Amino acid sequence: MTDFTLHDKQSAPEDSKALLNNSIDAFGMIPNLHAVMAEAPGLLEGYQRLHQLFLDSSFDNEETTVVWQTINVEHNCHYCVPAHTGIAKSMNVDDAITEALRNETPLPTEKLEALRNFTLSVVRDRGNVNDDAVQAFLNAGFTKRQVLEVILTAAQKVMSNYTNHLANTPIDKPFQKFEWQKAD
Repeated sequence: MTDFTLHDKQSAPEDSKALLNNSIDAFGMIPNLHAVMAEAPGLLEGYQRLHQLFLDSSFDNEETTVVWQTINVEHNCHYCVPAHTGIAKSMNVDDAITEALRNETPLPTEKLEALRNFTLSVVRDRGNVNDDAVQAFLNAGFTKRQVLEVILTAAQKVMSNYTNHLANTPIDKPFQKFEWQKAD
């Protein structure tokens, strides 16, 4: 496997240094994902921007977690599932939601399950979601805006999940206690 550098502010390309400062400001550290992405400043900048745009979306904290973790689990991301488990805790998301997402078991509400199902349709069908799936999502109480916001998140998660697969990004110490493997 190719070794990727975990950059810090000294080793990072010049165009990534301010971006790593953004990471420190947001997370109190440089997450290993950001340290890897710093090799390509455009990737890190794009990822940070999409992350903020999704946080500013119309989804609440539970819904945000459902979209993120649904994609992370579907992509079998060894890094993002633990990281977003910790993030969900910091967002006061019910542990039952997190565990259902991590274990691919039913979510506590029909609305959240509809969100997971629609997100899976977007990912698995690469955006070629049939009208029935879109209508089921809308019938569950979501909006056309949220249809498009799921796509925003899918773009963000492709950036992180694929980077983690290629770089075998080490899980950050605060998230190691949430280590995860996809059930067979």
